[in-house]
Amino acid sequence: MAKSRDEIWDEWRDRVNMAPQELEDWLQTDESKSVGDSDDGESTGHASGRRIVKIKRTNKDELTDDQWDHMGKVVGYINRHCAQVPDGDIEDSTWRYSLMNWGHDPLKDDGCAS
Repeated sequence: MAKSRDEIWDEWRDRVNMAPQELEDWLQTDESKSVGDSDDGESTGHASGRRIVKIKRTNKDELTDDQWDHMGKVVGYINRHCAQVPDGDIEDSTWRYSLMNWGHDPLKDDGCAS
């Protein structure tokens, strides 16, 4: 069963823990650009990060169907990625960098806790 928009909204607000400007600044770094799969020079996560910034700057009642779909995809990605925490120090890990491209910094708040 697909999640309702209310469920997506609640998970989105919980999981996407980077502010729009913080995410924009991160996406400009070499670390951000160094991770993820890429077909045309920009990784899927990096492109997603740019979309996330726009979504976070949009009022909830003005979100498009496409934005809602992307929010669901982002929440799913973060949840799956958080279930795969690597051993050792994660601060400078590609695992963390990838999550940050998707708007989630696991070093903030409750990290990957649900």
